[in-house]
Amino acid sequence: MHGVSLIRFVVGVIGNIVSAFLFLSPMPTFWRIYKNKNTEDFDSFPYLSAFMNCIMWIFYGMPFVHPDSVLIITINSFGLLLEIIYLITFFIYTSSKQRKRIILGILLELVLFAIIIVVTLLALHTTTRRSMIVGILCDIFGILMYASPLSTMRLVIQQKNPESMPFWLCVTGFLNGAIWFCYAFLKKFDPYLAFGNGVGGAFGALQLSVYAYYYFKNSPSKDEVKPAAPAIELV
Repeated sequence: MHGVSLIRFVVGVIGNIVSAFLFLSPMPTFWRIYKNKNTEDFDSFPYLSAFMNCIMWIFYGMPFVHPDSVLIITINSFGLLLEIIYLITFFIYTSSKQRKRIILGILLELVLFAIIIVVTLLALHTTTRRSMIVGILCDIFGILMYASPLSTMRLVIQQKNPESMPFWLCVTGFLNGAIWFCYAFLKKFDPYLAFGNGVGGAFGALQLSVYAYYYFKNSPSKDEVKPAAPAIELV
């Protein structure tokens, strides 16, 4: 392994690590759900979109679709496992209405995925054409996954307070998009990996900008900070 191939591998490994943190970022939310035995106002849509995103990128990384994409398969397999755990947890502690939504969502995604597999393997006979069709679909589902936290950003703007926006989710989302965007330009340009993750990185940068704006806007100035009362008073 020499030159660009080595750089590509290293960047891909870094991308796997950052993506792992992105997939792990909902852990505090699910710990809270587990402790409270209730999903409260949390929505299952981000996890359903991430589930579909992972299975599509795993399929995209297969040698008969897009050769030389092992690192794409490894991280999305890890992500898929976590999304399944999240959805099971959500299913256990949510309302009956949300349970029906989760079941219907997964069934629709699996049916759609089966159709994509059949059409790709039977109607498209070269890896170039398969990469193009599956890559475009991956971009669509990837953008849906990256866009799912934008509803939280709208809430932050309405309330003029960044507390409801998970900071580390924004950071990992931005870094994940940026690193995989760079990865797409190494060795052989991958337009589908570049576009989806480029948009994802832009979404992450936008969320971080909104977070930083309201964080510093709401931070008290030095003149407003009152000195703390002494622990012991001398009379």
